[in-house]
Amino acid sequence: MAGGSGNMSFEIHASPTCSCCHGWTSYLDAAGARTSTVAEQDMPSFKMARAVPQALWSCHTAMIGGYVVEGHVPIAAVQRLLAERPAVDGIAVAGMPAGSPGMPGEQNGPLQVMAFSPEGITLFGEY
Repeated sequence: MAGGSGNMSFEIHASPTCSCCHGWTSYLDAAGARTSTVAEQDMPSFKMARAVPQALWSCHTAMIGGYVVEGHVPIAAVQRLLAERPAVDGIAVAGMPAGSPGMPGEQNGPLQVMAFSPEGITLFGEY
């Protein structure tokens, strides 16, 4: 994928029993990103330690460039995050929306990617 995906290296934390996490990892791999997966036995504790708001929780949590990437976030959003380096803790796609990267089904309208920080949750972009 254009925009330097090959320079992107994700550390993905997921439950060992989650199958859609593998779908998102495959999506990133196909885009040319590097991925490594860490099996987490206690995902809620991992998310809480990284200040991911519970309203934004999904099935997996990735770390890249000092940021948290929660859930089925499109790689274009991660590229923008790393290019702009905003003062946020991370970005997220809440839940597991159909048609989002790594998820089966049809996407219903734009996918909302939210940014989060101690100041709150804001819309980062629609993809």
